Amino acid sequence: MLNVIGKNVETLKTILINLPYILEGTYITVLLVVGALALGFCLGVPLAIMQVYGNSLIRRCVGLYVWFFRGVPILLLLFLFYFGLFNVIGLNLDALTASGLVLGLASSAYQSQIFRGSIQSLPIGQYKAGSALGMTDAQIIKNIILPQALRLSIPGWSNEFSILLKDSALCFAVGASEIMARAHFVASRTYEYLPLYITAGFLYFLITLAGIRILRRVEQKYAIPGYTLSV
Repeated sequence: MLNVIGKNVETLKTILINLPYILEGTYITVLLVVGALALGFCLGVPLAIMQVYGNSLIRRCVGLYVWFFRGVPILLLLFLFYFGLFNVIGLNLDALTASGLVLGLASSAYQSQIFRGSIQSLPIGQYKAGSALGMTDAQIIKNIILPQALRLSIPGWSNEFSILLKDSALCFAVGASEIMARAHFVASRTYEYLPLYITAGFLYFLITLAGIRILRRVEQKYAIPGYTLSV
């Protein structure tokens, strides 16, 4: 009994001693996820617009892009770009930047489909009404379609945040010093794998909970009364 208590005390000490080091990875993880989410948004919106309003060639090109990034596992994408493509083209990026770029590209494929669904859920009569008023296609998309579509996309965007956060744990494989990488490093030295991985999982849970609550408030603030979209 005393041995069990003593071991538990030592395990707790190990966690507390290394917790500040692991918590530093929280900042890296949040930075990685927010950067990837922002890049995915900046690319996903134009991709969605091209897929809805572009000609057949543009739609096929966008479809191929989406198919590739949605069909290849994130870990393989990280290896493919970080150890392969980036070296071939002479792009010297650190692990964190490369990971954020890869996650952002993959996220843009998923986000484009969220935005595409939102755009296509809007009544076609709105587009025709804008044309009847003499507005150009760009003006209709910018002033009528996107303001509504983006608001309808917030629930799906919240899901993408959660998915990106979980995918970010794979970035330790290329050397990004985020939560999982730091927890694994400490565990490999102390052999306290289970307690440290549970600690890392708890941190991911807290970040997910905080992010979803923030996005839910944004969703409630900008919700269109009587008009919701299930994504």
